[in-house]
Amino acid sequence: MKELTLWLIDLVLHLDVHLNELSKGLGNWMYVILFAVIFCETGLIVTPFLPGDSLLFAVGALIAVEGSPLSLPLMTVLLIVAAILGDAVNYAAGRTIGPKVFRSESSRLLNRNHLLRAQAFYEKHGGKAIFLARFMPIVRTFAPFVAGVGRMNHMRFWMFNISGGICWVVMFLLAGYWFGNLPIVKRYFHLVIVGIVVVSVIPVVIEWYKARKEASQANIKGN
Repeated sequence: MKELTLWLIDLVLHLDVHLNELSKGLGNWMYVILFAVIFCETGLIVTPFLPGDSLLFAVGALIAVEGSPLSLPLMTVLLIVAAILGDAVNYAAGRTIGPKVFRSESSRLLNRNHLLRAQAFYEKHGGKAIFLARFMPIVRTFAPFVAGVGRMNHMRFWMFNISGGICWVVMFLLAGYWFGNLPIVKRYFHLVIVGIVVVSVIPVVIEWYKARKEASQANIKGN
């Protein structure tokens, strides 16, 4: 487990190096691999640890390198489709198996705390939570599942799913494409990745703090 954790940390911090090495050896298979990663990160509630925002930024930077075999328009379309399909599968899973998960006191397959946190976020923000969650690691993976559990209207879900998927992918891909190869960014790429992760996690921390504060106040009033 320790080795896996260290490998994941190294992978995230040095995404530019790893992606560059992979692109040289895999060529067009990179499209398939990146499609699969984004799909799994958004579509499988057991893989919230996969990189999302940082990966999109690094991919954009890789495409911008002179001589890159990857196409920005094609990559953008493919990853948007992956993000949208991922949320759709997650939503369908929530409608199908979600109620059983929330009735269970413990689950070896799912992190119940993450599910409950996403549920609270969804209840607070309603349908727009599907859009907002795109920019929040972990919550992004669980929000569509919770929306499925809550039987969110299909059309409403697809509206926020599609708009959120497009904005998320385009924003981070283009940020990497435009700024990823600036000398100062390339020199401190690992710090930029850390910054992206930290900024992305801040809303999650804020929501967690608010929930703790509200729960504490409720306990005080109850006593």
